[in-house]
Amino acid sequence: MPRYCNLCRRSLATERAYASHMLEVHRYPKPPPPLTRKIFHPTLNALPCDEDGNELPLGAPPPPRDDAEDWWPFENRPHFELANWHYTKVQTSRGDLNEILRNHAAQKVLETGDVHARAPYDSADDMYETIDAVPYGDLPWSTFELKYTGPITPHTPPWKIKTYTIHTRDALRVVESIAGSADFDGRWDYVPYEEYSAPGCRRYADVMSGTWAFKKADTLAANDTYRGAMLTPIIMGLDKTTVSVATGHQEFHPVYLSLGNIHNEMRRAHRDAVVPLAFLAIPKSGRGATDDDYRAFVKELYHTSLAQILSPLRPGMTTPHVIQCPDAHYRRAIFELGPVIADYPEQVYLSGVVQGWCPKCRAYPDNLAEAGPARFRAHTDALMETFDPGILWDVFGVNADVQPYTTYFPRADIYELLTPDLLHQLIKGTFKDHLVDWVTDYIVLTADSAKEAARILDQIDIRIRSVPPFPGLRRFPHGRKFDQWTGDDSKALMKVYISAIRGLVPAKMVQCVAALLDFAYLARRPEHDTFSLEAMGVALAYFHDLRQIFIDTGVRPTGFNLPRQHALLHYVENIEKFGSPNGLCSSITESKHIEAVKETWRRSSRRQPIGQMVESLTRLSKMAAARVEFGRRGMLHGDVLAAARLEVGDDTAEDLQTLQEDAFRAAQGAEDLDRPQLHDDISRFLHGRLFPDGDYEQDRHLDHFPHISTRAKVGIHRSATVVFHAPSDLSGPHGMRREVLRCNPSWYQTYPRYDTVLVTVDPTQWGLPRFRVGRVRRLLSVPCDVFQYNGAFVEWFTTHEKDPLTGMWVVRPEMDGDTRVSSIVPLSSIARACHLLPVFGDTFLPTDFPFYDTLDAFNEYLVSPYIDYHAHETLV
Repeated sequence: MPRYCNLCRRSLATERAYASHMLEVHRYPKPPPPLTRKIFHPTLNALPCDEDGNELPLGAPPPPRDDAEDWWPFENRPHFELANWHYTKVQTSRGDLNEILRNHAAQKVLETGDVHARAPYDSADDMYETIDAVPYGDLPWSTFELKYTGPITPHTPPWKIKTYTIHTRDALRVVESIAGSADFDGRWDYVPYEEYSAPGCRRYADVMSGTWAFKKADTLAANDTYRGAMLTPIIMGLDKTTVSVATGHQEFHPVYLSLGNIHNEMRRAHRDAVVPLAFLAIPKSGRGATDDDYRAFVKELYHTSLAQILSPLRPGMTTPHVIQCPDAHYRRAIFELGPVIADYPEQVYLSGVVQGWCPKCRAYPDNLAEAGPARFRAHTDALMETFDPGILWDVFGVNADVQPYTTYFPRADIYELLTPDLLHQLIKGTFKDHLVDWVTDYIVLTADSAKEAARILDQIDIRIRSVPPFPGLRRFPHGRKFDQWTGDDSKALMKVYISAIRGLVPAKMVQCVAALLDFAYLARRPEHDTFSLEAMGVALAYFHDLRQIFIDTGVRPTGFNLPRQHALLHYVENIEKFGSPNGLCSSITESKHIEAVKETWRRSSRRQPIGQMVESLTRLSKMAAARVEFGRRGMLHGDVLAAARLEVGDDTAEDLQTLQEDAFRAAQGAEDLDRPQLHDDISRFLHGRLFPDGDYEQDRHLDHFPHISTRAKVGIHRSATVVFHAPSDLSGPHGMRREVLRCNPSWYQTYPRYDTVLVTVDPTQWGLPRFRVGRVRRLLSVPCDVFQYNGAFVEWFTTHEKDPLTGMWVVRPEMDGDTRVSSIVPLSSIARACHLLPVFGDTFLPTDFPFYDTLDAFNEYLVSPYIDYHAHETLV
């Protein structure tokens, strides 16, 4: 059908022509300047109340929190920090901790001469008892048992008559603990809202900004009982994990809980926004039953367990429950089962659909190119009442043996609640398991011989390991040749793969990979609006058009009926419902596995470890809650040693800071950099610092510039830190990311490392035209009078056109004859690091090509927007 471009007022004949036009002409639509306007729900407006649920007068203050400087049950801050360091950070074993404490005690005996002198703790058990006495974050574990109650015969298999134990916390206490944490104050949405950045341009970020929360509030508003209540969505995360392959695939099936009121950036930074709620039982099949019988039993046990685990929340879904919120006010919360984080196999279990079908829509498994009619609870109930199990299975993809746990709760629809899974559907699924493998299959299929195919694949590996270093970039010293891929490995490959295959495979394959990467990076953005969702639709349509190359070349003769690729069709509608998927991704639960499952398992004796694991989780909850509470009271400011010195009256105590790593004289620096005019560069730099609004001209006579002696000492540094807001990447609380720029002539005493950066030159522009690309050769501190000015000596690259295959900007080293063009810029003008990928063309690199020479060995480079999500948002 015809489409109209609002950006250049052109009419395009077809959807495909429109997608190509948006990609090639406009790259992707750019959002307008932010103009935030929020419309809050008028009825479920989270009015403060007292502990009994009585509404407070407008403007009434919250009940006061306890702000006394009380470290109980710890004696003081060092006492707490020691326990936190050993138990939470280092995870010292009981035996090692006892030995350390005995050494502490022995040292005190020698220092004081008192044979009764003791360490901060008498033993490991003493420390554990102190942690157990912490009154904050008390979320103990309990167990319940489930057992098959149907008919039993002599042929009934053992796994069916076994009693299964489920370990769980009280879901209501978990919700109260999360909601009452002061750590989320300012990062908590009390009321569903609609946000607009321009007329008709709605923004979607956190869960409460989506259409789902607002519509649920509309539904609840029909009942006067809920007026003034606070909608509290219950987010579930389910993901089975293996702790040790070597010892027999010991598996655990944790269930995590979070709340939709919490901002996504806090969930990504953890901060105990995602709490382990339960461990499900995992039956083992053995012998004595058909696969269908066993699968039906496992799914029934699974859903019955989930319904029981969440049962403490059921009363709060019909009658508001009073809870304390991060701002210390009490509110009447109405609970609602919210988004569910799960990968595709788990989604099949949760929804009760047949493997190979979509859990979100009724598209047939042999026709997954298009989205089908949406599944919903009432429709499935009607189908089960009308058709027999065989027809349900074959025609509708519904397993009649499964009754989803959501049927035990009001208003919950499992089909609606399943969310996009960026990690398994996009990164590990469509990119790694599909496109990367298909490109490999194409090379093997079309190469003249097996030897030639191996040569091309080896060249891809050489190119991958030859990319320049970047802060946080995982390197592949042996290319892609390792057996077990993690999610982090797949993410790292996404950042460098496209330049490695460019020139070795057909252009359409490179463009296909680029279109998918754009879709993936757009989907991960922390905020979406009409423009970014339009861009996602364009990228997905372009990807679908280009992937035809794999059918044409014989790589995919069976087509693309793949559930994980089909799921991409539902991303835009799910973002509109639940906000950005960066806060509802299984990468969050997989990261939580490390702390909640893998590390607690390593602490255990490994023999029936679950009891010891939940004991460790209880203590970890207490320590985390204690740290939040002590921090809220202002008791954790500064370094522990500096705080102790101040407490005993040493008001000169302060943290040590390294102000300067080294120094050189201007004349010496000019020789080191092969830059005779370095002295003039420093003078120009100082002039720009001293007269930022002056009439600066490059050819202005140097006599007018500030003078600095050639013997003056200029401080040099090996690194600098850039801090910026990037909640979609690995970041800390409030979404702040810390990036270290390296400028080191002998990195690890082996090779030089000089990072490339984006220097802001025109803040009015969008994308790369806003910046110049430079390579930092020195980080300087230049003295002038009583002041010191920080700058960076950079070698410049010139920006050329965009690469037609990848859509990335092309830059070249900027030369003045045979000399690199360079200058000194203020350190504050550096926006962040950037990553340059060489344009390899069809050149084959030697096997021993050193990656640290890459930035000097090529004539052209691609400015990669795929090094992280913030870079994509900045450059595209």
